[in-house]
Amino acid sequence: MDEERIKKAFEIKQWPERKSSDSWNIFKVMAEFVDGYDRLASIGPCVSIFGSARTKPDHPYYKMGVEIASKLSDAGLGVITGGGPGIMEAANKGAHDKHGASVGLNINLPFEQVANEYIDEDKLINFNFFFVRKVMFMKYAQGFIVLPGGFGTLDELFEALTLVQTKKTANFPVILVGTDFWSGLLDWIKATMLEKEQNISPEDMFLFKLVDTADEAVEEIFEFYSKYAMSLNF
Repeated sequence: MDEERIKKAFEIKQWPERKSSDSWNIFKVMAEFVDGYDRLASIGPCVSIFGSARTKPDHPYYKMGVEIASKLSDAGLGVITGGGPGIMEAANKGAHDKHGASVGLNINLPFEQVANEYIDEDKLINFNFFFVRKVMFMKYAQGFIVLPGGFGTLDELFEALTLVQTKKTANFPVILVGTDFWSGLLDWIKATMLEKEQNISPEDMFLFKLVDTADEAVEEIFEFYSKYAMSLNF
């Protein structure tokens, strides 16, 4: 009985139509890559700021996102976010208020994600595919600042760390903001991934920095580029 149910559950009906639809999706993906590359190629040096879409304007992390982006803009760096509310809105607001480049890579979702009002009109790009959007985050940023967030934020964080770890990109700074939020995860990475299971190398623990203030986050970016030349990603 179970075997019959499994076979029925995995029956693929109208296979020719599905195959055709999948093939045409390739062109949709290509179109998103071309649009992203064309519109972001000349934005200049930027820092990607990640964080929760659910953080409210009165939350300390929201205020810190505004402050971080403001300081980066004062130094001539643009800001790239996911384009939505919460921490993303905070970072775009900080850049917008200081007349810095304010980029929003919005993702079309059935809930939650609406582009915030602080993105430069010519720098708002809407995506249907998460993986295309993540390429744009990584390709056009010279650093990554990660405030507290959910699954999406963790996805973006580990994407950046994986690219640096595997040398698929240059060694760019990755800064985590908020010891209270990140310390449990970092303790697990060290105790379990590194020491117990040996799934990462000891030097991988130096791929990121942990800070608690806007000044520290921005200073880590400046400190990194006092040692290494700023260059285009990928």
